[in-house]
Amino acid sequence: MAARIALVVDGQAVEVPAGISVAAALRHAGSGATRRSVGGTLRAPACGMGVCQECRVAIDGQRRLACQTLVAAGMRVATGTAP
Repeated sequence: MAARIALVVDGQAVEVPAGISVAAALRHAGSGATRRSVGGTLRAPACGMGVCQECRVAIDGQRRLACQTLVAAGMRVATGTAP
């Protein structure tokens, strides 16, 4: 059985496979969205390599790129998806 990692995404406890990126964990946990556009539509990672900057989230209080950050036990991720 594959190892699992417990973390918190937008205040909700989630368990995801170990070794995946935060961007992938967001997809496992729900929509995969990382923020809202100025117009209010949900945005998600586009390039997967940190160039587009669409995956910016707060990880343990620091702004990071979700596609370039691996999950860690107890990590707290805050997206900008709240309406």
